[in-house]
Amino acid sequence: MSAKHHKIRVGISIGDFNGIGPEIIIKTLKEKSILDFFTPVIFGSGKLFSYQKNVFKVNQNYHLIQQLSQLKHGEINILNLWKDNVNIEFGKPTEESTALAIQSLEAATEALMKGEIDVLVTAPINKDEMLKQGFSYTGHTEYLEAKFKQKALMFMVTEDLKVAVSTHHIPVAEVASKITKERIVKQVRTLDQTLREDFCIQKPKIAILGLNPHAGDGGSIGQEEIEIITPAINKLFDEGVLAFGPFPADSFFQPEKYKAYDAVLAMYHDQGLTPFKTISYEEGVNYSAGLPFIRTSPDHGTAYDIAGKNIADAQSFEEAIFSGIKIFQNRREYQELLQNKLQPKKTFDANGVDEDLPEENE
Repeated sequence: MSAKHHKIRVGISIGDFNGIGPEIIIKTLKEKSILDFFTPVIFGSGKLFSYQKNVFKVNQNYHLIQQLSQLKHGEINILNLWKDNVNIEFGKPTEESTALAIQSLEAATEALMKGEIDVLVTAPINKDEMLKQGFSYTGHTEYLEAKFKQKALMFMVTEDLKVAVSTHHIPVAEVASKITKERIVKQVRTLDQTLREDFCIQKPKIAILGLNPHAGDGGSIGQEEIEIITPAINKLFDEGVLAFGPFPADSFFQPEKYKAYDAVLAMYHDQGLTPFKTISYEEGVNYSAGLPFIRTSPDHGTAYDIAGKNIADAQSFEEAIFSGIKIFQNRREYQELLQNKLQPKKTFDANGVDEDLPEENE
């Protein structure tokens, strides 16, 4: 099958199965017509999903496989990582649900790195419980950075609003010490490339927020804007990157302001994610930008308070799948165009013969 007609294989890690992960996966895949667009591979348990589909009253068939070479297009594939029964306790994490969340994520990531799947979509995890069981990372982004040995940007995206954060899961008290000119320059370069390669935006305009209230108010509420952020913006602009700011964060997220830019770089987690989730909660997608592989997830958590009640909304998870597919297609097309652009141009003689062709032996 040619690359252009390749059915995209979407790997799905299940997250904490006592949360809403399996529910939103099941609901996303409930219409068989969705399998016309991609081939899902759930890294989980046939018994777990057979039980939960009945809880959520969805008629769904699964193709259980022991290795990814056995997957079938047009089917919901489950790589059966564990065959024993599982004890489901909706609404709270357990040692079992946490251990299997880790196992699912690790297996799906390995498959992504081996090229056995094309896109990874991760259901919500409980970071605190995973840390207690020896998982060494504060989130998906940090885990993937370690696996791929490359820095990533946490990039929250919808059609109209795209927000990256300079610092991820760290205490607010440590944010200022992590903000450097070099860090901002590198991250905005990554963001610029991501927008071009993964979102087909030819000349991205990127807004950069200030760290302090009112973007420092001319230095009266902090010096970071003057000493770090503005010099970074000037350097980027000199390189040809359309970076603007620093903007006061408290007034930036008005439609007439943020819609004038293709993406925003916030200085810390809540500065970017609070307005993003307020504006775009149901359709927001978390994308790990700047990595050699494609990973997306919904922009919400495990939602233990509604787990098992059949009221979870699967829209964000569905958006995560189709965003991952679109990014995969965009990146492939970009690389093909770049490759064609780098091919040497043919030259012809006066008779229209390709001058690079070898002469025939007489």
